[in-house]
Parts: sequence; structure tokens; C-alpha cells
Amino acid sequence: MKPVGELLKQRPLVLRHISPDATVFDALQVLAEHEVGALLVMDQGRLVGIVSERDYTRKVALQGRNSRETRVAEIMTREVVVVPSATGTKTCMSLMSQRKIRHLPVVDQGRVLGMISIRDIMDDIIADHESTIAQLESYIHS
Repeated sequence: MKPVGELLKQRPLVLRHISPDATVFDALQVLAEHEVGALLVMDQGRLVGIVSERDYTRKVALQGRNSRETRVAEIMTREVVVVPSATGTKTCMSLMSQRKIRHLPVVDQGRVLGMISIRDIMDDIIADHESTIAQLESYIHS
């Protein structure tokens, strides 16, 4: 399994983020526009939280709150689990499973490099298994 820094290099360097002062409605628009399930919450270049679809459903929709009036800071997850770019995908998968989270910011020396999702991890595991199978089939047929 490769380090998550390698997964980030395989896609454009775009940090999907929002301010803690933005409305939840604004966050939902960004989530929908980019077809992602979570956003980094950044304040003056510093990671201060994550806001996800799950945060919205549990802390706004189910509580009858108004997404146009509620601020991201009110519903975001503040205690963010992060990993350095050298962390292996298997370790990340285990961490995500234990903590019941679907997104992990990748941070090196206080600098946010990006965020990986459980889907990114699963795609990497599947690709790794497919590569192993192809190598074994090639070995068998040679």
C-alpha cells in the first residue's frame, strides 16, 4: 500500500474549504458543486475543522435548524483527526474505521496538503489487488 501523499499527487491540488463564518447553506452549495462529502474549514490558512454532509443531516436537518442562518462553526467537527503524507493507506483505513470517519486531512508540518476519503483508500486498495492479480496471471501463463 502506498503513502497517502502519493494518492494526493494523482489528482489536481485543490483544497476544498470554507470559512467557519460561512453559512451551512453556502457549505452545502460547495459540497454539491464539487460533488464531495466534506470540506476543510479554514480560518486564515489554518485548519480549524471539517464540515460534512453527516454534520448537516445530524446537526441541522434533524434538529429543524435553518441552513441559511446557521454558521459552519456551529456544526463543524472541531477535533480533526489528521495524518502526515507518509502514512500508508492501510493505516488510514484502520484509523477511519476505528474513529468512524470518512475523511482525513493530510497535514505535513502544519501545512494542509489535501484531504483523502474512504473512497480514495478503497480505490487504491482495489487497484493494488488488481495489479497483484495481473502479475500472478502473467506469471502463471509464462
